[in-house]
Amino acid sequence: MYGIDVLPCARRWPVTDGRSCCLSKFMALAVALMLVGASCLNAQQSKPTEYQVKAAYLYNFGRFVKWPPGLAAGKGDSFPVCVLGRDPFGSILDSTLAGEALEGKPVVIRRIARPQDAADCRILFISSTEEKHLKEILSAIDQAGVLTVSDIPGFSRRGGMIQFVVEGDRIRFEINLATAESAKLVLSSELLKVAAAVRRNARSGD
Repeated sequence: MYGIDVLPCARRWPVTDGRSCCLSKFMALAVALMLVGASCLNAQQSKPTEYQVKAAYLYNFGRFVKWPPGLAAGKGDSFPVCVLGRDPFGSILDSTLAGEALEGKPVVIRRIARPQDAADCRILFISSTEEKHLKEILSAIDQAGVLTVSDIPGFSRRGGMIQFVVEGDRIRFEINLATAESAKLVLSSELLKVAAAVRRNARSGD
C-alpha cells in the first residue's frame, strides 16, 4: 500500500466516520491536498494502492497544466487521457476518472498501441513495457503538445515530462520543466512546488 506526501485527504476514497476534510490555509498544502483529491481517508482504512494514487495524480495533473488555446481547441470536444502499452491500471483509471471534466471537457480514457495514436491525447501515460522504445516514442510526439507521464526509471532525465517515483511508502513525482516548456505546456508554479525534483534540462541521456 502507498501513501502520498500529504495524506489526510485523497480523491475517490470515501470517509466512513462522516468527518469533513479541512484544507490548510497555506497554499502549498492546499495544492498538495488537491493533487490527491478532496475526500478524507479514515485512519482505519487501508491506504490506496499504488495505481489508485497514480490514477488520482493523472487527473489532478490536468488541473495544474495549461495547454496553448489553439492546440487545446484542436484536440476535440473531450479531454483524452491515454495509456500507451500494457495498461497497469486496469479498471482503476476508468473508475477514478468516470464523470470527471478538465478544462470544461469530459475526460475520456483511451488505450493506444502506437505513439502515432497519441497526437490527440492531452495526457499520455507511457507504460513500463515501452521502455525499450522510449526514445522513439518521445520523438514521435515531441511537438504534439502532450503531457507525458510514466514510472519508467529515469523517465524525466530521458526527456519525459513527469515521472512517478517511490520514496519509502509514498508516491511522488519529478518534473522535466524544459521538456514541458518545449512542448508549449505551462505548468503551474504550485505544481512545481510539490514536485520531488524539477529538472531544467531537456534530457541528459538515453
